[in-house]
Amino acid sequence: MAKTKKLFAALTRRGPHRVLRGDLAFAGQPGVVYTPESGFNLPGIAFGHDWLTGSDRYAGTLEHLASWGIVAAAPDTEKAFAPSVLNLAVDLGTTLDIIAGVRLGPGKISVHPSKLGVVGHGFGGSAAVFAAAGMGSRLKTAAALFPAVSSPPAEQPAAGLALPGLILRASADSSSLRSNADALAQAWTSSTLRIVNKGESGGLVEGRRLAKAVGLPGADKGTQKAVRALLTGYLLFVLAGDKTYRDFADPEVTLPKTVALDPAAEQPTLEDKVVALLKG
Repeated sequence: MAKTKKLFAALTRRGPHRVLRGDLAFAGQPGVVYTPESGFNLPGIAFGHDWLTGSDRYAGTLEHLASWGIVAAAPDTEKAFAPSVLNLAVDLGTTLDIIAGVRLGPGKISVHPSKLGVVGHGFGGSAAVFAAAGMGSRLKTAAALFPAVSSPPAEQPAAGLALPGLILRASADSSSLRSNADALAQAWTSSTLRIVNKGESGGLVEGRRLAKAVGLPGADKGTQKAVRALLTGYLLFVLAGDKTYRDFADPEVTLPKTVALDPAAEQPTLEDKVVALLKG
């Protein structure tokens, strides 16, 4: 465990690679891509944003992944008040096609087609689940960070997923009407659910947030720091195959800045959440 704590601490900081930023629009897809300065056959992920946000609100997280050798791209679509989770899922797939299909940067960067994953935050977390279901065996993993309820529900495609996955939620999400993290974890049997200690479900978004006007929380540096380490370690093992980070994908290991799950705890139903909200 001491070794894992040291790895976690290192992963909260930027990695050894210098980072380059590019524009996905050159391939017809609005969005951004962050890469290490060089490297062939790298792992790559497409990142889906939360409701009423965009790729610019995750620059620090995308840069962080790239600094550890992971190509991270994010489509900049479906940012309206009533976005389509299915359309964002398609855009995540298109983004992966782009980064895996062309040489990036000055021609010294490539993504291996068997080292691909999708990641999303909030609304984008549910979109990542739909993207994973649609892409099937082309993907190696998916991660839903504080996923949010969507229409149609992401639990439906999640039930058919066999690939390994990571789901992160805040402690308060168990009683939140917006969160579907517990339902996703129950449907997606090959996923690992982790509770981020003192995490805020909206805290991964960087900078000032328009959605604060409708009650969604703003940036939280503690949440960002913990999530970046948890996600990076997980992807380095599952996508890059680095066994040093095996514990980050082991559901039996309680990682730093997470709370151990209580398997005996009964998950609240939607009715329980509504009652709790009315009482509050």
